[in-house]
Amino acid sequence: MAREQRLVFGEDPELYDKARAGYSEELVDAVVQFARIHAGSRSLEVGAGTGKATVAFARTGLDITALEPSREMAALAMRNCTNFENVSVVVTPFEEWDGAPGSCELVFAAQSWHWIDPGVRYRKAANVLREGGTLALMWHRTNWSGEALRGELDELYRRVDPELRARNPGFPGLVRPEDDGELIDEITATGLFADVTELTFPRVDSFGGDEFVDLLATQSDHRLLAPARRQVLFDEVRRLIQRRGGRVEVPHATWLVLARRRS
Repeated sequence: MAREQRLVFGEDPELYDKARAGYSEELVDAVVQFARIHAGSRSLEVGAGTGKATVAFARTGLDITALEPSREMAALAMRNCTNFENVSVVVTPFEEWDGAPGSCELVFAAQSWHWIDPGVRYRKAANVLREGGTLALMWHRTNWSGEALRGELDELYRRVDPELRARNPGFPGLVRPEDDGELIDEITATGLFADVTELTFPRVDSFGGDEFVDLLATQSDHRLLAPARRQVLFDEVRRLIQRRGGRVEVPHATWLVLARRRS
């Protein structure tokens, strides 16, 4: 049976939960302030995964319905949100969820919006939002500038798996995505949203060889590689990090895009 790329994360939800980064209080505060919401405000999360963003937003007291299509990922999200009575996790794709029009003040998606059907996502988000409600989209990205590690990884990928390198996987993110401006244009072109705003939240992450490989192993492009092919790549990555002293620092930024539903 063919594996659906957007669902392969659920093959090892525990690894995903361990390896993937969470979301800072600073980012959550920025969303809350932009949306002018408070504890009890009704919110919808699209693609909750294991609850990395769910937990961060639940701490503010928002009333969150978190949608996740993978049963395995949703089960772990439920466990991670056990202490939050204000969170309900629903196993369903956003495209199939039947939400009441104007029922939410916030719709947010962390690392998931690109997996949602482009013909559905904005129209459905606008439908479920009240007038003036907020759409918040966020992604973690490597933020390379001129680090030598980037060049070494690029050479490694070109040598070991040029086909994967050509697909430009999100991590290690050797090429900056070209669609940043396209996403802003896409939101604006719907005519459904206004006040489109971009914010970035930088950080530096430190990885040992196994930690770096764990993060790679949660990326869909890497997961879809044949096991033997993936192992060769991962072994080479570990050797590279060992040659660099056993630990590397990687600059990251969380990219946040906010917009308001038009009246």
